[in-house]
Order: sequence, then structure tokens, then C-alpha cells
Amino acid sequence: MQNPPFKIAVLGAGAWGTALAIQSARQGNETLLWCRKPEQAEAMARERENTRYLKGVAFPEKLKATCELSDLSGCNSLILAVPAQHLRSILLQALPLLPKAVPLVLCTKGVEISSGLLMTEMIREIAPSHPVCVLSGPTFAIEVAKGLPTAVTFAADDREWAGRFIDTFSSKSFRMYYTDDIQGSEIGGAVKNVIAIACGIVEGRQLGDNARAALISRGLSEMIRLGLACGGRAETLMGLSGLGDLTLTCTARQSRNYALGFALGQGQSLQEHLNSRNTVAEGVSSAESVTALAQKLQLDMPICQAVHKVLHRNEPLDTVISELLNRPQRAEPFLASTA
Repeated sequence: MQNPPFKIAVLGAGAWGTALAIQSARQGNETLLWCRKPEQAEAMARERENTRYLKGVAFPEKLKATCELSDLSGCNSLILAVPAQHLRSILLQALPLLPKAVPLVLCTKGVEISSGLLMTEMIREIAPSHPVCVLSGPTFAIEVAKGLPTAVTFAADDREWAGRFIDTFSSKSFRMYYTDDIQGSEIGGAVKNVIAIACGIVEGRQLGDNARAALISRGLSEMIRLGLACGGRAETLMGLSGLGDLTLTCTARQSRNYALGFALGQGQSLQEHLNSRNTVAEGVSSAESVTALAQKLQLDMPICQAVHKVLHRNEPLDTVISELLNRPQRAEPFLASTA
């Protein structure tokens, strides 16, 4: 018996949510793109593109923009792509309007500051009857929207349903690799944005490529350390949703978090940089929430802690860099170690 067609809704019309909606509709799925502001929904419906975040990329025929949460009632899969710190409030508004037990596909990266919960933990707390999946990996939204080659991890408990979703959502240029390691797939996305800010600072401060390579490798160690403590697997974090995402975000200026770090390294203040952008650098909030989670779990994550000091404690950049460089010498631990 043929599977029923997918009707996919995307919650969040930033660059990433829009790119995912375009990918979905391009594959022939009836796709709804929800945004909070009526004027933005009207503009997207009229212009058939998201000129604010992905200017020049036309919407496929099967993509519809809306600001009405009631329109979500007909979907059989909901993709979550709103900023991490706003996800709870928006999802609480949407849940009464959703079909019972519709799968929720998490594409938001971060840890909730107010609760200290991972996004999947928060979703299970407020929506226990809905299966939760994670889509994560090395992706720039504009490249996905343009159909350039991309590979991601898709984590879900139900392999049969995940296979159907992958079949209907993926394409030759958007490859999806299944895993059942939901925790590991989620942790990589939360930590990599913080490490990317650190790498941007290194370039902005002209500290050299050696320093950036060291940050990426030691940042991966921090990522795996936290992932294991949260129940994930090291091999997952050595894959697309961990090392892959970390490498992309830490080496390209089109990364919002890397660009933020670069600006800080060149002497710009955090507020000056944020005021000049219309996109969210998730690493700002993740630096706070990831550091708090590490402290709760009694894990040493010096790079994340250093970024937190710069962003949230206003400690001088040179002082924080000096503290990192003056840490005691020790043997390089196995990646899974808490040393």
C-alpha cells in the first residue's frame, strides 16, 4: 500500500526555515511556511520569495506562506526552525492546533537558558505525545535553497517513519543519513556555534591558522565530552552533526557566529554587531546555556567558558585569551575523557 503524501509545515521563516521549506516543496510536498509577522507572510505570498533572508531564491509552486497557526492543523509533519529561546512559547501556541501525535522535526540548535534543557528534552516535557526527531548537519541556508550539494543527519527513534520522511524530503543534492542517536545529533549543533565564535575571534585578532585549528580540535573534544554526558555517542559527534557542522561553521565568514567572533576580534562591541544584523547568532545564547549545562554536569569546557566570559561577563578579550593560553600543560586526553 502506498504511503499517504506528506503535508509538511515549517515553523519559522528565517533563512534556515525558509530553505527547508523550499527543499520540501521542491520535492513535491505540500508545504506551509509559518512566520510570526503578518506583513512578512503577505510579502512572501506576494513576491514568492523571502526577500528578507533569502533574496533571489524563488518559492516552488507547492510552498505557501502564512502567519496563521491554525493553518498547521492539516500537516502530518512539523519542522521546528525558530530560535532556541523562543521555541517553547511558540510551540505551546501551536500544539493545540496540531493533529494528534504529529512528528516534530527539530532543526533549532541550542539549549534553553531558562530551564537548562536540551531542545528535545523541552519538547518532550510540553508535548509528550509527539515523536521528536532531529535534523542537523553542516548547512548554510542559502546553499540548501539553491540546491547545492548538502548532507545532514536525521535522528529518530522510529526508523520506519524516518525512512518514509527521508524518502519524501531528500534529493540528489540534499542527502539525509539516519541515526537513532537523538542526543548526540542535537548536542553538536548547540556547541558548534560557541566554538565558531571563538574561531572568528582568532581570525579577527589575527592569531593565525594554527590557533584556529587548535580551537576546532579542542572544541570537538568539548563537544564530545558534553554529548557523552547527555547520553549521546562519540561516533555521532564525529559525523555530520558534530565534526561536519563544526568544521563548516568555524571556517567560513558567512557563518553568523563566525562573523560575530570576527567582529569582536577586531574590536567591535557585541551590541554594535548585533544591531547591524537582521539574523540571529545562536551562539550568543548558547554560550550561556551550554556553559551552565556543563557546570551542572561538572564538565570542564574551557573554550565555551571563555566565550561566555567575553559575551556575558564583559571580560576583556585579551585577558580571556591569556587565561586560555596559560592553562596548565597536560597530556592530550582521549576525546571521550572528562580531563
